[in-house]
Amino acid sequence: MLKQRPFLIETLTAIGLIVAPFVLPHLGFAPNTVNRILVWGLFGLGFDILFGFTGLLSFGQSAFYGTGGFVAAYLLTRAGFGNVLGALIIGMIAAAATGYLVGLIALRRTGIYFAMITVAIAQVFFFVEFNPLSDFTGGENGLPGVPTPSFNLGFTTIHFSNGWSLYQFIALCYLVGVIIALRIVRSPVGAILSAIRDNPLRATAVGHNIHGYKLTAFVIAAAYAGFAGGLLGVLQAFMPPDAFTFETSGQLVMQTAIGGRGTLFGPLVGAAVWLFLQDFLQAALGLGAAWKLVLGVVFVLLVCFLRGGIVGGIADLYRLASGKRKRTEAETEQEAADAAATQQPAPAPMQAKEVEHPAYSGPILKATSLTKRYGGLVANSDIDFSVNQGELRGIIGPNGAGKSTFFKMLTCEIAPTSGRIVFEGRDITGLKVTEVCQLGLTKSYQVNQLFTGLTVRQNLTIAALAELRGKFRLDLFRKLSGVKGLTEQVEHTLALVNLTRRADTPVSELAYGEKRRLEIGLALATSPRLLLLDEPLAGMSPRERVETVKLLKSIARGRTMIIIDHDMDSLFELVERVTVLQEGRVLVSGTPEEIKTNAAVQEAYLGGVHGEIAA
Repeated sequence: MLKQRPFLIETLTAIGLIVAPFVLPHLGFAPNTVNRILVWGLFGLGFDILFGFTGLLSFGQSAFYGTGGFVAAYLLTRAGFGNVLGALIIGMIAAAATGYLVGLIALRRTGIYFAMITVAIAQVFFFVEFNPLSDFTGGENGLPGVPTPSFNLGFTTIHFSNGWSLYQFIALCYLVGVIIALRIVRSPVGAILSAIRDNPLRATAVGHNIHGYKLTAFVIAAAYAGFAGGLLGVLQAFMPPDAFTFETSGQLVMQTAIGGRGTLFGPLVGAAVWLFLQDFLQAALGLGAAWKLVLGVVFVLLVCFLRGGIVGGIADLYRLASGKRKRTEAETEQEAADAAATQQPAPAPMQAKEVEHPAYSGPILKATSLTKRYGGLVANSDIDFSVNQGELRGIIGPNGAGKSTFFKMLTCEIAPTSGRIVFEGRDITGLKVTEVCQLGLTKSYQVNQLFTGLTVRQNLTIAALAELRGKFRLDLFRKLSGVKGLTEQVEHTLALVNLTRRADTPVSELAYGEKRRLEIGLALATSPRLLLLDEPLAGMSPRERVETVKLLKSIARGRTMIIIDHDMDSLFELVERVTVLQEGRVLVSGTPEEIKTNAAVQEAYLGGVHGEIAA
């Protein structure tokens, strides 16, 4: 729908804002309540990009709400600045700059620690506003006398005084905010933010600088908060000190959860429910302060029974009523059966990286004296290992031999205690995962690391974007379709891993074997020059193993690959040389035929029972 009608949501939003003054009064909404809803909705747009799309729960948005509001109010009331819109924009810039500085600190931690840091920062801002900066902010008295906007058009002057008149200005600001937010979430940056929310580890592993993108989302949320804070002062003709309180941040989080996170319009719907019930419970029912108790019960019920919030619940009802969900399940089952029954031949491997960077003439990868210690435990010890361009190398060893640790060192997921890793003549020891992936070295994981909230096509898009755009780029208003070569690379990879028929299927609906193929596809979509596969056949049924071996044979043409697996029959069928690890050291290297009959290998695997290794 969005591809056919790219401005549908923007158009419907504009129509809704135009119609609102004619409809909402009949539903009991006063103009001041509607204006407050729009201010909270604008505040929530940025927060939803941070929380709903990026997965970062911040309880410190009041710091930026208050910063933007007080900067704008100070300019308009004490600094003699006469342009209301200009003051709002300056307040927004001040909040964004503050958000950048705060983000540098807060984003050093993740999860609950990030949330707690934002709580602490909000409290610091509240204290500073009430004490050291009270001469500028008015302390507990706030800043009264904030003017409403007016625009001199030459032949006439438009005044937005109050009520429905001021609504026109606030509604226009909200519409602009929606348009900008939609452009951001539809851009390559928006796609990467959604990937970070689902699986930050894999977003890093395919080559994205997730810290930079998290900081971008944090600054965007701060900018929206700052502009909304300025509008609050304009709406009330007074900038209140409670803009800085923790209650403001908590109310924003609850409104977003009620309305539905990750929808952009959820915060607006949540604010409408919150403020309408607040006025209704206090005025109509005369509950006084007890309105918070009733609203708290409503919040708990909505969160328990509508996990996606009101907007998410409406979307689910629409899909249920239209039969879309049922059809999707039926199509999924049929497509899975078709894909399993008809394996399509894979096309020639992509050569994007090779075209841009000529192949290195020496060993593509060389590890020297690679050692990893965890305290007194030695996981790997003095490993010398090299792989030539175009070689297919297998790595085997009993459980606990140090294979996975070795792989993680090669891809720089963990740093070696000592030793050196050289990739295409460049020392990559100590580099980050993102950097080595950008150089052309990547891996698939033993346990699937997919973006489970996205479709197959979206998963591969995330990986391909890292190769086509680099590890970080702020193309916030660029369309995904505008990224040169993206569609072709994604379609090529879909065909390569035989998932073309499942391209628009959510990852959660894939069969296990399909997920394993997608896991390999994520690595392939980055156009690696060296691909490491960590147990690609793990957990598969016999049929899935046969299909995956066919896939690996097809993608092996023209590639350099290193494969770890316990299915040695399949591994020996695939690779040219095998390296055996035992107790963190290289036991022996050789051709599959040499390894099968090697007495030391038989001793390591079978405890001295000699004979050919069968499995």
